[in-house]
Amino acid sequence: MNSVMATPPPPHQLYNSRLSPSRSVSFAISGVTSRKRKAEDDEPQAEDRMSASPTNSPNLSSRSLPAHRQMKRARSGPAGRPLTLSRLLETLDADSLRSVLQSICTRHPALGTEVENTAPKPSVSSAINVLKSYESILRNAFPYGGDSTSEYAYNRVKQALMNLLDALADFTPHFLPPNESQTTQSLAFLDEATDIIHNLPDWSTFQNNLHKQNAYEEIAKAWTLVIREAAKKAGGIQLQYGGWDQKISKHNQQAHGKLQEVLDELSSHIGWIAGQLPGQQHDRGADVGSVRQELLSGTYGSNLPVQVGPW
Repeated sequence: MNSVMATPPPPHQLYNSRLSPSRSVSFAISGVTSRKRKAEDDEPQAEDRMSASPTNSPNLSSRSLPAHRQMKRARSGPAGRPLTLSRLLETLDADSLRSVLQSICTRHPALGTEVENTAPKPSVSSAINVLKSYESILRNAFPYGGDSTSEYAYNRVKQALMNLLDALADFTPHFLPPNESQTTQSLAFLDEATDIIHNLPDWSTFQNNLHKQNAYEEIAKAWTLVIREAAKKAGGIQLQYGGWDQKISKHNQQAHGKLQEVLDELSSHIGWIAGQLPGQQHDRGADVGSVRQELLSGTYGSNLPVQVGPW
């Protein structure tokens, strides 16, 4: 019996499994801890998540944005830019625009020809306005006080005077046949241009007055050419009813007889229209326009020879 009691019972298996060696327990705990730390290391920190681009997020890339947010563009601040051509031309006055156009045509002669063919034909009023602008510049160039006919005054205004005479010499041929087919336009321009010549200053020396003398000679030739062309059209009716006989007579008086050849040319054509032989002196006194008076009184043609006999 003592031998039975002296032998201890063997340990229970359940007890052995619970009381595993300390080495095995510590290994299991360390393994769990290492796996937990490894998972925490793989997870990005807060600042890394905030600094990461949204495009790298799988949730944002798979999710579509609203339509109004997709169409919204970033606002840009004001930026300088040059004017368009149309706005730039609006800021130019006539002189600046003419200078720019002249410069372009000088560098590109082909464009000059295109401008000549495209630009509207100058009217009588536009041409006269240009001449009067030169005339105004001439008047303003005179010195204040002193003798306006002196050599000093002439030297002060000489350049302005030359500019006016050059412009007159350029515009006059434009309104002459065959370039100008309408004699009414030619006569209207010559009427205004002759008035400008009347207003040219007179000088105390003969040499300085040659400019005005030459201008009268050139305008007289222009009048003669236009009167001859007008007499060929519609029986010269424009010369009969335009009152040009009186206008030219007045111009001749203001020119102190320097336009007498123009008056003679007109008288010869009006006399021929009235029934006189060409070259026959018109003897109705100073009233060269008596043809118009005869038409109004009903006596026109009474002095014409009447043909008798078979027609």
